[in-house]
Amino acid sequence: MLPESGRKLAGRTLYRLAPVRLAVFFVVLVAGDAAAQLALEWAFHRAPVSVADAVVLGGSIALAAALIGIYAALVHGMERRKATEVSPGVGQALAGVVLGLVLFVAVLGLIHVAGSARLLGMSAHFDAVPVLAGSILAAVGEELALRGGVFRILEESCGTSAALVVSAAIFGLLHALNPGATVVSTAAIAIEAGVLLGAAYRLTGNLWLPIGLHFGWNFTEGGIFGASVSGDAAGQGVFAVTLAGPRLLTGGQFGPEASVIAIVVGLTAALVMIAVSVRSGRWKPMTWRMTLG
Repeated sequence: MLPESGRKLAGRTLYRLAPVRLAVFFVVLVAGDAAAQLALEWAFHRAPVSVADAVVLGGSIALAAALIGIYAALVHGMERRKATEVSPGVGQALAGVVLGLVLFVAVLGLIHVAGSARLLGMSAHFDAVPVLAGSILAAVGEELALRGGVFRILEESCGTSAALVVSAAIFGLLHALNPGATVVSTAAIAIEAGVLLGAAYRLTGNLWLPIGLHFGWNFTEGGIFGASVSGDAAGQGVFAVTLAGPRLLTGGQFGPEASVIAIVVGLTAALVMIAVSVRSGRWKPMTWRMTLG
């Protein structure tokens, strides 16, 4: 039997192992995100109509802050450092939001050019606030788990390429059970979003650019144009848009994210970020390191 000092040393070594940290970060943060989403949905259905928007929006911000706190606590407890990757980054977050908006507008514009999307004008009534709240929570929760947890830990132990491929694949699979999901939609999410968001994180080493990008895309898709977001019907957007035509162009029930056009746009943007990261020396070569330090 190990003496007490030996047991403490073994315990410290265990939680510094990459597979252990990867499992803990992933399970805790995915569970936290799921619980936060359920709490937000509960609040939406229980709040009086007169204050529902304020409750849901305020609740999403509070829950997102709680998830960031959980992430920072995991980093401090298991890695003995400050989580600088979630230090306030307003500029990067805003840049991500603008980029997400521009990319999705490009997707919808190309679908329109292909004859499968039609803009009907502004909606008489729109449900932007619930989509805004949901987009905030999804962007923060999913980026903490997939880019802050899976990508970051895999990158330090296996290199950037392995981290990008594995984290993107997991991201796609997490959306495989969404309404309207198909093999094509799962692959599309992995390629256009998983690769793009991983590339955004690698470009900066900070989570706020991918969080802003994730939010900007989702809110533009559902809150502004009223399209389904990863299979979830968004209701009325600020603008009324109809999508009709081949599923490969419109994405079908899953939404425009599952279209081949979204794959091309998202992957193109990702390849630009990857090229910049490689040329600036930020792309970490393949390695194999099991522990921190």
